[in-house]
Amino acid sequence: MSPESAAFVTGVCEALDNDPTRLLDILLEVEAQFGHVGGEVMDLIAETLKVPRVQVEGVVSFYAFLHSEPRGKVVIRLCNDVIDRLRGADRVAEALEDELGIHFGETTPDGLFSLEHASCIGMTDQSPAALVNDVVVPSLGSSKARRGIQVLKEKGDFDELQKLLIRDHGDGNNAHPLVRSAVRNNLRQPGAVIFGPKTKPGAALERALAMSPAEVIRELKTARLRGRGGAGFPTGMKWEFTRAAGGDERYLICNADEGEPGTFKDRVILTERPDLVFEGMTVGGYALGARQGILYLRGEYAYLRPLLEHVLEERRASGLLGHDIQGKPGFDFDIRIQMGAGAYICGEETALISSMEGKRGDPKTRPPFPAQEGYLGKPTSVNNVETLCCVARILEMGSGWFSSMGTPASTGTKLLSISGDCSRHGIYEVPFGITLREVLEMCFADEPFAVQIGGPSGQMVGMEAFDRKICFDDLATGGALMILGAGRNVVEIAAEQLRFFVHESCGYCTPCRVGNVLLLERLEQILAGNGEAADLDYLEQLARSVKTTSRCGLGQSSPRPVLSTLENFREEYEKLLIEPVDGQLASFDINTALGPAKALTGRDSVHFEQQGGER
Repeated sequence: MSPESAAFVTGVCEALDNDPTRLLDILLEVEAQFGHVGGEVMDLIAETLKVPRVQVEGVVSFYAFLHSEPRGKVVIRLCNDVIDRLRGADRVAEALEDELGIHFGETTPDGLFSLEHASCIGMTDQSPAALVNDVVVPSLGSSKARRGIQVLKEKGDFDELQKLLIRDHGDGNNAHPLVRSAVRNNLRQPGAVIFGPKTKPGAALERALAMSPAEVIRELKTARLRGRGGAGFPTGMKWEFTRAAGGDERYLICNADEGEPGTFKDRVILTERPDLVFEGMTVGGYALGARQGILYLRGEYAYLRPLLEHVLEERRASGLLGHDIQGKPGFDFDIRIQMGAGAYICGEETALISSMEGKRGDPKTRPPFPAQEGYLGKPTSVNNVETLCCVARILEMGSGWFSSMGTPASTGTKLLSISGDCSRHGIYEVPFGITLREVLEMCFADEPFAVQIGGPSGQMVGMEAFDRKICFDDLATGGALMILGAGRNVVEIAAEQLRFFVHESCGYCTPCRVGNVLLLERLEQILAGNGEAADLDYLEQLARSVKTTSRCGLGQSSPRPVLSTLENFREEYEKLLIEPVDGQLASFDINTALGPAKALTGRDSVHFEQQGGER
């Protein structure tokens, strides 16, 4: 390592006070500078921060956006989730490989380009999509992929690539000049809460400061606000627990690490309503007695960071952040942005906290819960982006206004991220209690056969469920709705979702690390035409074991693709068995498993390698 490189590394560490809890930030800066974090750099970082070298290497090995070996100057991450593959991601992959002369997982001999797959980049409404370093490339086709590579080869300039994308698709995020991107927000149906009329920043905070912290929390409880991340825990109760935990130091974290395939609502909120998010966080800081708020932003949304930092600066300049906010003596609160680095499990609140503390994103054992011992061991409330927007609107408009929408147990509205076999992909803000059939009509679903609700960790339902209601007491969802039309093979889709969980497992506990691999092997056996009736009982029993014995929410959710398809589409499994129930030999061609898309096999399959919990 040259003296200049060493000076850069130590300078990055010093800029963050040589704080080991900021290890992820340090590694991201080093990766951006050198293209990887090599062994000598790890040694230097460990020595400077006074942490074990194995801790540094453990963090580097954990995150998809960090590498211990050199990668190309241009890293192309093509999304290969279910929806992207249904819409032609495999053809794009072939075009990229042909144009560059390498396979995925490889780097060109000149060191300029690397090809990688990404599990989800929050762009299923504009799939196939890819990340080219931090540039989002939406609505990819084979010809566009080739043209983009040619531009980068000729110009070597990301600005030229961005100009090409904007010329083809327009400046999608034109809500602010700092978001120069071809990404479209596709806000199809704004509602009264999140995407209602914009109001002056500070309106909700002004009303909150006229109340006591206990009264603010009571207002949320009266509104019956439940968390919008999927679990639906009452927000007022969570804040009450956090405030009552004692001590003089508390934290509020905004979880903007939406990694669930099929979900992209937070991406749109952060582009269209960043002030509302920060307003809700500041109200939370007052209610909790916290001085620090942290927005954990997934690495795939790095292109939004300049806008978010700008909005924070504006709020500081307007007296909405900082010391004695709005003239309230002793109310000191500020917000910083923590970047993620590509790990789905960090959407789980305790794994997110581990990540923010400079560790691998491993979930923590509960209890204690974050409300008692969270970030840095202090009482912490972790809230979803959409939830915090609801907080701001409740304080501004009142609990009665909010609870007049939705159902008694599911008040307010819900943002749905809709993609798949429909004509109008995008974001829909709908009142809780709306039926699934009404939603399918809104988005012009194309002969819907099944709907994946809540992403892979949710459930897949068939036509018999279309008159059920979207609410916490019926069809609960964090927001993702993936529509599957006639001709899609739900068993292969369940297998692909299980591949996702195998890839994203942190590897800590045996049920998740091993059980999901065994489930996937049996699914692939059935899809290959070698399944027997006994395999269905095996799948169900093993899936239930993984669900009940796994340590964290990822492992507990990972068997759901198997369990929900067995429950709602058992006949689709039976068609594939050697001796199906009706006694007729099944005829199955794996090359048509996904209808128009290619089979999810061969070199594009996820290969599971696990050693000592690393991935």
